[in-house]
Amino acid sequence: MSSVEQTVTPKSISVFSLFSPALLPATLMLGGGVALYAVEAYITATIAPSIVRDIGGLELFSWMITLFVAAGVLGSITVATRPRGVGLRTVYVAAALIFGAGNLICAIAPAIQVVLAGRAVQGFGAGMLAALAYAFIRFVYPQPLWRKASTLYAAIWGVATVLGPTLGGLFSQGSAWREAFVILVPLAGLMALSSRWLLPRVDDDRAQQKTPVLQIALLLAAVLLMSFAGTIEPISSKITLVAISMASISAMLAIERKSANRLLPQGAVMLGRPISRLYLTMFTLMMVLTSDIYIPYFLQTLHGVAPLVSGYLVALVALGWTLAAFFSASFSGKQAGVSIIVGCVLETAATASLILFLARDNPSGDLALLGPAVVAMFLMGCGVGLGWAHLVTKVIGLVDSSEQDKASAAISTVQSLGGAFGSSLAGVIVNSAGLADPGDITGSLSAATWLYALMALPGLIAIAMSLTLKPVSA
Repeated sequence: MSSVEQTVTPKSISVFSLFSPALLPATLMLGGGVALYAVEAYITATIAPSIVRDIGGLELFSWMITLFVAAGVLGSITVATRPRGVGLRTVYVAAALIFGAGNLICAIAPAIQVVLAGRAVQGFGAGMLAALAYAFIRFVYPQPLWRKASTLYAAIWGVATVLGPTLGGLFSQGSAWREAFVILVPLAGLMALSSRWLLPRVDDDRAQQKTPVLQIALLLAAVLLMSFAGTIEPISSKITLVAISMASISAMLAIERKSANRLLPQGAVMLGRPISRLYLTMFTLMMVLTSDIYIPYFLQTLHGVAPLVSGYLVALVALGWTLAAFFSASFSGKQAGVSIIVGCVLETAATASLILFLARDNPSGDLALLGPAVVAMFLMGCGVGLGWAHLVTKVIGLVDSSEQDKASAAISTVQSLGGAFGSSLAGVIVNSAGLADPGDITGSLSAATWLYALMALPGLIAIAMSLTLKPVSA
């Protein structure tokens, strides 16, 4: 038994065990990687208008997010498909350096095209860092702490939704957006340098296979098409891109099912296998959650809420995720299984309830009408937070050691896919329901009603899948 395992007993297990002297260095490195990805995504979303005002390129505005997301998916895949014999610690060094290089490119960019190149490099490194956090869990922590580490990573994403825009706001004037990228360059360099001492050296125990190039290409095409669909206005074009994206996913899954050279763990595309249902649960949870992107607009249009206040109110979704993640962190066995089910039900019900609470004409901001909508937003996040860490732990513990890198990397991939599909689908729904035409109160009421009615439906899939999952072991 290792010294770490000796210090972690069932009675001493808590999230704070991750910060014990023996585990603190690795926790800072792995949690820091997730934080860089999460916070940077929200910082750039905040400073993007300043970038195009300063150096132009409004017509390419949407690609700053699209390329980051697509490159992030490729980065997470790279962790599992890296060359044979390359250890995780070496990949971490490369990921931190790539992320730093991407920030430097953005900081010195003279034109929007260079910023886009930097965002792609940045996203690739960030995607690797996020996937590495899950890949390292089994090597850094004793098994009783896997769920706690997953809880911490989930909480970081929740905090980032508030911290990112706040930090971005500090750099949103004039050319100050360059400093938002510059400050992360030395941090990335420090993380790359420190990883040699703070992260363990682990053997590459993956099974020998070739890189599944075709599946990766189809998956990236799907992400790019879906992300782009969320940025264009014509409804027919949106629907076409979504359809092609779904066809790409279907083709990838069909190839994955028959190929011996797989991108995902064995059984991940066969609904009869538990790991497939785990990934599908995670995917649909993220799809439903991204319906929150239109909450600030509806709060301002229908309830007379000020823009700044609406931004902080929607942050309650992230707060709910974070608090629920910590609340359920100590659950195991049947408790953890119930937590996943309750979380899926809670998120779905809270989303559907916005049909009644948010899709209301309340220009005076009457608290009797607005209050229930605010509670529903908080409960949406709680639903995901209750079960996410347990789903992650189940994925990592379910596969053989030779496929655990694939399984870990797929967690970040599924999370990104769920967000991309959800945001694009939400855009198709609201525009089809009249958000822009006829617009105003009538259009907003129709759009909000249809959005939360249809976006709650994937939650029913999550509930159905969660009911088939066996209890998460302690």
